[in-house]
Amino acid sequence: MIKLLLSLLSNFFSTSKLFYIVDSAAWSIRHDGIMITSNITKIKASITLTHVGLRNSIVHYGSIGSFISGKKIKLAHSSNRIIVTWFHVEVNDSRIKLIPEANNYVNLWHTSCYSMKNKMIVMGIPKEKIIIIPLGVDTNIFQLNKQSNINNLPKNTITIGSFQKDGIGWGSGDEPKMVKGPDIFCDVVERLSSRYNIFVLLTGPSRGYVKNRLDKSKISYRHDMLSDMNSLVDYYNMLDLYIITSREEGGPKALLESLACGVPLVSTKVGMSTELIEHSKNGYLVDIDDIDGLYSYACKVIDSKEISNKFSMNGIKTVRNYNWKNISAKYKKHLYSDI
Repeated sequence: MIKLLLSLLSNFFSTSKLFYIVDSAAWSIRHDGIMITSNITKIKASITLTHVGLRNSIVHYGSIGSFISGKKIKLAHSSNRIIVTWFHVEVNDSRIKLIPEANNYVNLWHTSCYSMKNKMIVMGIPKEKIIIIPLGVDTNIFQLNKQSNINNLPKNTITIGSFQKDGIGWGSGDEPKMVKGPDIFCDVVERLSSRYNIFVLLTGPSRGYVKNRLDKSKISYRHDMLSDMNSLVDYYNMLDLYIITSREEGGPKALLESLACGVPLVSTKVGMSTELIEHSKNGYLVDIDDIDGLYSYACKVIDSKEISNKFSMNGIKTVRNYNWKNISAKYKKHLYSDI
């Protein structure tokens, strides 16, 4: 509440012309806002927790959750120009019912991939109002570096990463958030553990479901909560493989971060993965819920140093143009300058 009041007070006195709105709990969206507002040029930009008090500005809601809460639209003053980002939609999402009303106020909708744009059109958002700009990654930080600062990891293991929030709510996360596919991840890792000496490296909040499954299967793991997202680079550089098992995604960020750090990837066909991963060249792609495919291709990466190295080098090349400086320039050109 104190942070919200401070944001509200700041809004009244700020001289910024672009405000990026984040939910106080949405650590990932906040990171996006920081990267965009700090890299954009010739527009004074700020991050805020609320639209209240903003006038004659560009108001960019960084997620659908910061724009629609429950059954209510958090509508900024009519003097503002409004942009809303929507990364992914869940089954039976109640916010879809508010799209006809929202279309009356939103100047532009933004998403990160073509698959989500197609869904937005079906939901009733005019296609001419939808702008696709992918997520970015800080390639000055996320790089291949074998000198990681992570200590006390077991030796002679295959280390698999999962760095996300995949439990419902902000508590222990014992109830899985199914769109993130934690059940699939555990199914695949359990099968791999019968063939290899597997160690799972976890970060992110609300990982209770995954940890409980790993405990039950007697699979070794480590879960670290990080205060600085940039410290993730050390964790990526300890991995032999990253597996994305999501059913819905806008990115995910782990896709870009893994590629930037040269970590071999096996991913379901979600979000930006189908636009960045070229099957068998810089990673492997499988259909959503394809546990057999994820397992089979994970084995190929683990068993072949040649494939692992190829994916690593090609992944680094793939992600070069996705640094936040380039992506922020796209935000300015295709979103902010146009309105």
